[in-house]
Amino acid sequence: MANAGPNALGRALRGFLADDLPVTRGLSRHTVLSYRDSLKLLLQFLSVRHGRSAAELDFPDLAPEHLLAFLAHLETDRGNCASTRNVRLAAVHAFARYAAGRHPEHLELCQRILAVPFKRTQRRVVDYFDEQEMAALLPVPDRNTAFGRRDYALLLTLFNTGARVQELLDLRPCDLQLEPPRQVLLHGKRRKQRVCPLWKDTAAALRELLHDSGRAETDAERLFRNRRGEPLTRHGVRYLLRKHAAVASTEAKTLATKRVHPHAMRHTAATYLLRSGVDIVTISHWLGHAGIETTNRYLALDLEARREAVERAGPLGASDPKLRGWKSDATILDWLEAL
Repeated sequence: MANAGPNALGRALRGFLADDLPVTRGLSRHTVLSYRDSLKLLLQFLSVRHGRSAAELDFPDLAPEHLLAFLAHLETDRGNCASTRNVRLAAVHAFARYAAGRHPEHLELCQRILAVPFKRTQRRVVDYFDEQEMAALLPVPDRNTAFGRRDYALLLTLFNTGARVQELLDLRPCDLQLEPPRQVLLHGKRRKQRVCPLWKDTAAALRELLHDSGRAETDAERLFRNRRGEPLTRHGVRYLLRKHAAVASTEAKTLATKRVHPHAMRHTAATYLLRSGVDIVTISHWLGHAGIETTNRYLALDLEARREAVERAGPLGASDPKLRGWKSDATILDWLEAL
């Protein structure tokens, strides 16, 4: 007897992952894989729960009571936090919205799945490194070695651009412009691109990296490589950052108390720009945020800036005449050249 073709659930999953996400919605491969992993975990759980192989599962097996059991399994058995639980649920919701339009016979089930609520979470305090910590971190890589120069270029590029770790990993030599105007083309979420200025030191570090690897600026392969010559991974970047931060913590003791991860460098760049007087709209474009609401959280983040603002203001009637000329520090051309 010939094997039966895929059932409705199998067809919907294939259409969602292979066509809707990457083609219709234009999501990146990384995002598609994240959705895939969430749905894979769900299918594995349902397979055990129903005592059938994943290939035999169909839409009725996705009933909300089973979905709720899966979400509880994530927190109790896998030790996931509420935020990770919500990420998994968001992927299931996205699939349910897709399936509702393609399989109207399961519309009522999809509506019930979409009614499963997200769990309320407390927003975690944003991690970032202050000026003293960055001053201790950046000199740690041994720039007398090729891999030390690679690590220095990596840290400085993250700090300069505020790039997401995947944007850094996707960076290619052909995305760099190392002569004035120095800049880099970053490939962000949902295939959006943005141009970010580079400091002289960052451009010099990237130029050394290209020289060490013998690669031309027209090369279209990924820039940052590991010791085997393969592209660095997210785990690799996190390992390097934590390794150097551990050394830097002997000088900047507060580093030992912080969560050290690549996204903290992005927060550090945002805070640095804010404290340097860059307006919030420019910072939003610099970081590639979808909306300024995301960037606004850095206004509440920079406690030190608020302390300094209070000190500058002083008591009522004690205005400092030196503050009246604060706009005359440098010309726009000087500022642009300094980038």
